[in-house]
Amino acid sequence: MLRPQNSPTREMVTLDGTWRFAVDWDRTGLTDNWQNGPLTGHLDAPVPGSINDLYHDEKIRNHVGYYWYQREVRVPRGWDGERIFVRLESATHEGTVFVNGTKVVEHAGGYTPFEADITDHVTAGETFRLSVAVNNELTNSSIPPGEIIELEDGRHQQEYKHDFYNYAGLHRSVWLCSVPAVRVDDVTVTTDYRGATGAVDYAVSVTGGDDAHVAVRVLDEDGTEVARANGASGTVEIPDVTLWQPGAGYLYDLVMEVSQGSELKDSFTQKVGVRTVAVEGKQFLINGESFYFTGFGMHEDHETLGKGHSDAHMIQDFQLLEWINANSLRTSHYPYSEDIMDYCDRHGVVVIDETAAVGLNWAIAGGIMGGSAGGTFEPGHVDDSTQTTHRQAIRELVDRDKNRPSVVLWSIANEPDTAAEGARGYFEPLVELTRELDPSRPVGFVNVMFAPAGACTVSDLFDVLMLNRYYGWYVQTGDLRTAEASLEKELRQWDEQYAKPTIMTEYGADTVAGMHSIYDQPFTEDYQVAFLDMYHRVFDRVECMIGEHVWNFADFQTKYGYARVDGNKKGAFTRDRRPKAGARALRQRWAGKLGR
Repeated sequence: MLRPQNSPTREMVTLDGTWRFAVDWDRTGLTDNWQNGPLTGHLDAPVPGSINDLYHDEKIRNHVGYYWYQREVRVPRGWDGERIFVRLESATHEGTVFVNGTKVVEHAGGYTPFEADITDHVTAGETFRLSVAVNNELTNSSIPPGEIIELEDGRHQQEYKHDFYNYAGLHRSVWLCSVPAVRVDDVTVTTDYRGATGAVDYAVSVTGGDDAHVAVRVLDEDGTEVARANGASGTVEIPDVTLWQPGAGYLYDLVMEVSQGSELKDSFTQKVGVRTVAVEGKQFLINGESFYFTGFGMHEDHETLGKGHSDAHMIQDFQLLEWINANSLRTSHYPYSEDIMDYCDRHGVVVIDETAAVGLNWAIAGGIMGGSAGGTFEPGHVDDSTQTTHRQAIRELVDRDKNRPSVVLWSIANEPDTAAEGARGYFEPLVELTRELDPSRPVGFVNVMFAPAGACTVSDLFDVLMLNRYYGWYVQTGDLRTAEASLEKELRQWDEQYAKPTIMTEYGADTVAGMHSIYDQPFTEDYQVAFLDMYHRVFDRVECMIGEHVWNFADFQTKYGYARVDGNKKGAFTRDRRPKAGARALRQRWAGKLGR
């Protein structure tokens, strides 16, 4: 699914702004056809934005079920004769879209885009009513999974298995788009280079015209044409190529033009970065050179906005990543906004791209947050219906991000119960699917410390090992000497068993900003620094380690619990982006790693 763009043949109009808003308290909105008229009540909601932290009524924040958005939309009068689409970049976790009362599309999965051709339902120059019903419920069949609990008084509560707040709403932009009937429907790009010559393999899918002709041109960043070819698939060679590199995200424009006879029907431009990715032995190679990951697991999480996208907050976060000498991030634990991914492509930020498959672990149910009893891979928990949804989540992620040079590694799950019976049968087909969809990138998953070396049943299936470890925090708390020995022992076991490149994708300690002690006292800024220093000493002694992603970039909101006072405090930065002592320690270490 191509992201909308303005081109000589395409136009797009943002539908972001303030929408009418209503809570479907009794789950009657769909049966009572709320889409057929204006929403009642006086509430408004911003798009993009989460709804949970906006209103004084706590019942809205805690509502389990449907919320409704609505607005009037005018179709530009110049769009007569074009195909008209509405596109939602996300609806968390399920969205149903209506145009003038007619359902045009529904989609499950809260972090990937979906769209509908509404040409037959609207008229150029006139207005229509756009309604979106958003359901925030999580079940065992969703990704991420959860359970709905009905209390004795009739209220519903959402139990979920992940340790971040279940923000809901239209978190990303909504667009109205026009495209020609004969058009580029999809493109897949892979790149290589030999010496100074770059190679771009492309495959263009065209809809609406079997006799259409495809021509492609490659433009450099100055707009100069450097290569061209004819045909819907092939290879274009770029002389004196400028490679896409970490920290230097050079992008070419692959301009695809579809014609019938002498008439141009469509023009679409795909950004292309020429680079290679490979795993060799214990090394991760980008453009044939060993790459060491420095950075964070992050969250789309800000005060008031929740998971709503904001360009201003995005720029601030990436400026802080640059300041701290981070060269990479993991999209923990869901696909991030396409605006964030575009930024990574432009600026050379390396990305581990992760599905929303977090919480596939009934044994820990979100780490320390408790949960229902029972095994993970059993009917009603993680079962065939979960796997079906997981398959679709992988397909949608790869389809969205397959052409991005910043994406170097697919992460298909975070902290699943891979020591349990049934894990291999669940994951092996998913690994095969990911490789089938994209043979050009390595595949990994993130291992939880309850499935240590020798106990995990699936790590041999993957190209790169990614580990989350909390020696010195959740275990051996405050005893960094013992924690150091335990961490090194396990990392050496992984190295001996698999000899694969290994990234520490999570390590960190909750840290209250401004709290200090002369002792190794947990929750102090001093302990955060000592904790990080201990891990780094171990990393430098173990050969297979090729990266370190601290948990987390910034403090973030979680569900309530006795161990979470206003959220998770493991950030190097506070939730309002003020640096803790650990941030300066990381800045110094990573400057050395990057040779600065």
